[in-house]
Amino acid sequence: MPLTRQEWTHLEDTAHRLRRLTLDTVVWAGSGHIGGSLSSTDVLTVLYHHVMNFSAETMDDPDRDRFVLSKGHIGVGFTPVLADLGCFPIDRLTRYNQTGSPLGMHPAADKVPGVEVSTGSLGHGLSLSAGMALGAKTAQRDFRVFCLLGDGECNEGSVWEAAMAASHYHLDNLVAFVDRNHAMIDGPTADIMGLEPFDAKWEAFGWHTQTVKGNDIPAIVEATEQALATTGRPSMIILDTVKGEGIDFIEGDFAWHYGSFDADRKARAEEALDAHHARRVAAVKER
Repeated sequence: MPLTRQEWTHLEDTAHRLRRLTLDTVVWAGSGHIGGSLSSTDVLTVLYHHVMNFSAETMDDPDRDRFVLSKGHIGVGFTPVLADLGCFPIDRLTRYNQTGSPLGMHPAADKVPGVEVSTGSLGHGLSLSAGMALGAKTAQRDFRVFCLLGDGECNEGSVWEAAMAASHYHLDNLVAFVDRNHAMIDGPTADIMGLEPFDAKWEAFGWHTQTVKGNDIPAIVEATEQALATTGRPSMIILDTVKGEGIDFIEGDFAWHYGSFDADRKARAEEALDAHHARRVAAVKER
């Protein structure tokens, strides 16, 4: 079902708030994986504020939907989502990745409420997600499993082993996303290890596959609804995104895979995020 204008505006406002909070968290931490965090903000917003059966009050509900952050290095963009939901006090973010803080660079499931599994070593998350989805089917439970990978992460062979297993077991309760922001720490993904034809690879492994504009909230919602309506096989949604989405002077630059902001840069980034939000809200009114 298409988003109402009110729903769309709410999700845009939420994504903007989370981008600003991510920037703050990077500043408090001294540095962080800002590029891939901002490219993923829109899908995290859609999942936690529109799609998933999950809340701070039901974190231990056995029927809650599960989310696995396979690209665990963007914890600096994921933990603000959980804090904003009320999973833990938001002021904990001010000590992100500092000595003694429960919030490390890669979120740990035994320390961060709302985190299902500890990730960070790339290539593990899809296997964990497939295991959860298979467990749900075996136990005849109705929860869904959502997994977010990075495109550079798809260089890992374990990703494709998991893809093959998920198809073999017909895990139609599993929806995976790839943040296809075309850049990784070493440079453009096409230069480091070519992935194309990326969609055809997932199709060949037996997945229902879609490629959408990954920083377009209605497109993410529509693709996710289609994925959840698919039966008999897992779904992959390739999100064609911009690394650093929302901060114009870092967008698309692999050098901002990880970075830091002094006071001047932070002020410029805040202005850019506000302008980015204004443009997107204006687009809601025009449609």
